Amino acid sequence: MPHSYGVRARTRKLFAKGFRKNGAAPLSGNLTTYRKGDYVDIKVDGSVHKGMPYKIYQGKTGRVFNVNPNAIGVLINKQVRNRIEQKRVHVRVEHIRKSKCREEFKDRVRQAELEKRNKAPKKDRKRVPGKPVGEKIVKLDSQTDVQFKNPLFHKEIF
Repeated sequence: MPHSYGVRARTRKLFAKGFRKNGAAPLSGNLTTYRKGDYVDIKVDGSVHKGMPYKIYQGKTGRVFNVNPNAIGVLINKQVRNRIEQKRVHVRVEHIRKSKCREEFKDRVRQAELEKRNKAPKKDRKRVPGKPVGEKIVKLDSQTDVQFKNPLFHKEIF
């Protein structure tokens, strides 16, 4: 077979719907309200051919910059050789979902505001990495036989 360079080349598994998820797209996706500045994830629905983004944008998260009656304009970062460019893509609502990438940040902001209102003592609210695990001592008695599992270096096999 000849090699294909079409728009949907090599998307057989990429745009395929999951097991028992075939058929028309649910209407809840069409009824979702999108506003400028919202974060959205691009997840292509293979059953809707109109307004489908190019395959490189599958799984990417972007920000809404334009809202039209049939499509949503999304700003997406795309790596082009040695730089990252902002691309403007118009995608139909069937192919996007509201992103949950800012949920953790919003929860932390809400928590901080609650603490401010309740006059809680000030503390450092920065996220810090976990501390290293402490040392442990293994005690052995005289009857225990110790076996070393280290590899034998420079062992001759001939």
